Amino acid sequence: MFLSVTEDLVRRRAEHNNCEIFSLEEISLHQQEIEKLEYLDKWCRDLKILYLQNNLIPKIENVSKLKKLEYLNVALNNIERIENLEGCEELKKLDLTANFIGELSSIEALKYNIHLKELFLVGNPCTEFEGYRQFVVATLHQLKCLDSKEIERSERIQALQNYPEVKQKIREQEQAYLLKRAGEKEEAQRRMQERKDKKQKQMESNIGFDRLWNNKENHQAEGDGEQETWRRVDDDEEDRRFWEEPTPYTPESRLETHRYIEEKRRAKDNIRESKKREKPLQTLVTAEGKVLNVNVPKLHFSLKDDEENNQIILDLAVYRHLDTSLLNVDVQPTYIRVLVKGKPFQFVLPEEVKPDSSSAKRSQTTGHLVVTMPKAKEIILAKQKVSTSIKHSDCNTLQKNARSGQAEKLEVDPSKYSFPDVTKIIQEKGRIGQGPIRLQPEKITETKKSYVDFENNEDVPPLI
Repeated sequence: MFLSVTEDLVRRRAEHNNCEIFSLEEISLHQQEIEKLEYLDKWCRDLKILYLQNNLIPKIENVSKLKKLEYLNVALNNIERIENLEGCEELKKLDLTANFIGELSSIEALKYNIHLKELFLVGNPCTEFEGYRQFVVATLHQLKCLDSKEIERSERIQALQNYPEVKQKIREQEQAYLLKRAGEKEEAQRRMQERKDKKQKQMESNIGFDRLWNNKENHQAEGDGEQETWRRVDDDEEDRRFWEEPTPYTPESRLETHRYIEEKRRAKDNIRESKKREKPLQTLVTAEGKVLNVNVPKLHFSLKDDEENNQIILDLAVYRHLDTSLLNVDVQPTYIRVLVKGKPFQFVLPEEVKPDSSSAKRSQTTGHLVVTMPKAKEIILAKQKVSTSIKHSDCNTLQKNARSGQAEKLEVDPSKYSFPDVTKIIQEKGRIGQGPIRLQPEKITETKKSYVDFENNEDVPPLI
């Protein structure tokens, strides 16, 4: 199975261009495990910069129609030959670092890229050939820099003078390398077949082992544990053999390593998913119908019995920045259940409540979930001032009735209460005006006392 460039991948990588790919000029597709290069020359005709480093691309292809391409980076791939770049008329920089190019004569295909100024081949097998740099300098006249080292005019003259001899040496070394590569490919094919056969045998043995343990119904739990331990030991042994076995650094070994890591990752993901599916659900209500107290999200909470308002208040300390849509509140007459991101919190209430009249709110300061639940049994606490005219025995009767929950019936008894007799009301002297007594002020009259021996002498000043 080849992982190729997809339109969805290109659009996701084109965020800087509003996800538009027809006008895209630069894109980075590095570290995407791409094994086949295609479609870019159809979707992105205006590309100028293309990053494809650290993938698994074995061949340069489907880029020849990118007429505006100026920089191509395909470092750390599995490329063995330089080809299919003649149509990139504006190509100025080509990075082929750490690939598997052993056919050095394939650089002659770059003669048609007249604007090519920089070329990087460091880390390839061809760089170990005798006369490697002289051959490249003499072949590509337009080149200005090779492997980050500028090409001097004197170096080019000398390379051209020795070009026939150097070219013959390169051809011989290429043939030797290609023979070696043919042997490496055969060895890689043999190792791959052995690995497939071994994997097939392992799968068959695992199936037989599963059947053996499935027949032992009485020891099923112990068998599962021993089976898992056996498989883990076997996997560890396989990992040790794979990583300790010496192998040549080739495109096949690099691809095999990638496949092995990917296979292990998928196996771990499958085990994790199966464990999630097999995980038993949290018991909230027993088979006998008993509701249990559960706090799976491990949240702090407080329960308050508000007797004054005849209600129960639950304060659940949910995370402050948790989205309210991730909370699900279910109030029942005898218990309350709150799902926090799917994890249940359940509490048995001390008294029966009214679910329909309950309300849930989030605190704006702490983010806590506050659930108010009115009690089903209504108790009215009457606050009345007892008149002083009521006898002490009557007060005791009222208290007893209040304790017993009986309501006191008020009756008018003429023998216990006195009412004013209208016929005996007489207007008091010295009070003037009509209407209520306290609503109209009294007129105070000053009375002068007369003294017998009082004389009015005008010469005497008045008393202060």
